Amino acid sequence: MSTLVEAVEDPPVQETDRSPRRTWKSGLTTVGLPVLSVIVFGALWQLAAVSGTWSETFVPYPSTVWNAFVNTMTTHDGVRGYQGYLLWEHLYMTLRRVLVGVVIGVGLGVLLGLAMGSVKWVRSLLEPWLTFLRALPPLAYFFLLVIWLGIDEAPKITLLALAALPPTAVATTAAVVAAPLSLIEAARALGASRAQVIRDVVIPSALPETFTGIRLSVGMAYSAVVAAELFNGIPGIGGMVKDASNYNNTPVVLVGIFAIGFSGLIIDGLLRVAERRAVPWRGKV
Repeated sequence: MSTLVEAVEDPPVQETDRSPRRTWKSGLTTVGLPVLSVIVFGALWQLAAVSGTWSETFVPYPSTVWNAFVNTMTTHDGVRGYQGYLLWEHLYMTLRRVLVGVVIGVGLGVLLGLAMGSVKWVRSLLEPWLTFLRALPPLAYFFLLVIWLGIDEAPKITLLALAALPPTAVATTAAVVAAPLSLIEAARALGASRAQVIRDVVIPSALPETFTGIRLSVGMAYSAVVAAELFNGIPGIGGMVKDASNYNNTPVVLVGIFAIGFSGLIIDGLLRVAERRAVPWRGKV
């Protein structure tokens, strides 16, 4: 009996001994490696700048970019930020445009995906148009949007919505089509209506792929930000980057790029958290 008790009690003790080590390794992988990659990138950047192989217009010193960041964040020599707006004001306007465009694009994409996945003739009708739109670079139709809608906010929001729509629609369509047939048949056998099957079976099974499509949509919208802010884009990060590039102001261009990239990382992290809460059965992403 004592041997049996020891055999039952030993595993929890060993698991307890291992858990701190596992936690440390997990923390090292999650935090340590990204920090190390940033340090290595900064060191390589500094070496490239010091080597003198390229001029400062092409590869400015990290300290120069940092000074440009400080200048865009503050009022210096009577100049407020960049073109009269602080960096956070540029970023706020860009994020607001991206948010509105993504909400419109994702909302329409989910609805189209549900319709295309549920009704075959709708999929046959709309899928070529989605593929056509997805293949177009934003600049290919942005100038047309400017002609139709002017240079205010309408063409920017429309461009971002059009960039965000296809990934969500395609992912949702694929997820709906791949919904487990056995669960659908079981729900129908229990007397569920078509609407109930879609609500209780199809949509929950499609959520993981739909969230993947949403994350891709946000990335597509971010990639179209600079194009969306080509005209009348200040305040806005894309407008700031475009204006600075006109004067070969590489440090400010890099500040804008880093602002877009870091804010994109934060937004993607928030989407991951939302996905884990909404789709807990998928596990860690």
